[in-house]
Amino acid sequence: MEGLKTCLVIHSQDPTIEKLIGCKIGSTPLVCDNNLSVVRLETSKMLLEPLERLKKVDARLNLTQGVLEGIVGEELGVLAGMDSIFSAIGLQKLVNFAPGKRSSSRREYDVIVYDGIGTDEILRLIGTTEKARWYLKYARNMAEKTDIGRLTAPSLLKLAYDSTRSSDGYTEGKTSAEIWEDIERVLEKASASLTDSSKFGCYLVMDTSLSTSVSAALRYWGCAIQAGTHICGVLGFAPQSSVEAEEIIQNFSPLPFGCLPYVSTKEPVDLVSMINSLRKDTKDLLGTITSSQSSVKFDSSQKSVTLFMPGFDKSEIKLYQYRGGSELLVDAGDQRRVIKLPSGMHGKVAGAKFIDRNLVVKLR
Repeated sequence: MEGLKTCLVIHSQDPTIEKLIGCKIGSTPLVCDNNLSVVRLETSKMLLEPLERLKKVDARLNLTQGVLEGIVGEELGVLAGMDSIFSAIGLQKLVNFAPGKRSSSRREYDVIVYDGIGTDEILRLIGTTEKARWYLKYARNMAEKTDIGRLTAPSLLKLAYDSTRSSDGYTEGKTSAEIWEDIERVLEKASASLTDSSKFGCYLVMDTSLSTSVSAALRYWGCAIQAGTHICGVLGFAPQSSVEAEEIIQNFSPLPFGCLPYVSTKEPVDLVSMINSLRKDTKDLLGTITSSQSSVKFDSSQKSVTLFMPGFDKSEIKLYQYRGGSELLVDAGDQRRVIKLPSGMHGKVAGAKFIDRNLVVKLR
């Protein structure tokens, strides 16, 4: 309705959204209304394309001596964990998180709305690129510093790398070191896009009449920070009284809060009327890019680090240190993040205390 070309991406077999928008959703983008396209990601179908690319690269390198050619893609089922991987692949095609020289100016949609397979899986997806850089570092060490790695890694690396590059050519003339560095640059760009609040953001959605839903939203706020993304705001169904509303809004401060009307799927939904009924602050929340506040603050004079960690208490947070005290590893909400300390603040943890949703860590 704002004139932005929008694509709604879902990764679920739940038919609810089809009832809401009155449009059948398929595995290829379908124009449903003015400026609105919808698509359903289906992992079983998405398996086929990368397998075919892998076969083409293998035919050129002759690494498996034709074994890959005998694999029938339609026979392969979806394994646990594949959905998240192929969500990332599908979103990369639509959003192009890490654009190359040829495709940096191409943008088919102004806005992509992603409704994923589950909150925890979305958090894993957000943190994938940054976490993959850790694995990449260790994999490169094994490839370059072990006999078996030096023997097998170059061929396997080219097979994997060329199979993921559908339009930028092959790796002829590139050394293994250059390929490793290219992969690192791609992951770094993608990770930067996911932490850029002007390009990517998440919303907490909850039923404010249920205390369990409010508590879950607070928890996932902290988990999202741990995963390395920006929460743009909170969307909730209006509570019974203004006192309750004020209390909930305070719980999520400084995030902006927007109220949503209840939607019943028992009868056809008039989305236009529903959108027109939204309050101005809710419309502003959905249409405005909010600046991201840092969740980490360093105080060199006090030699302390303040971590904003809503939804957690002190007993749930574990701190570890490696690299001679130059990093702080924070473990909470089944998420881990590494915080690099400024050069003048390297040292061991001397103590920590929890103050108003902030964990203040003292170093010595």
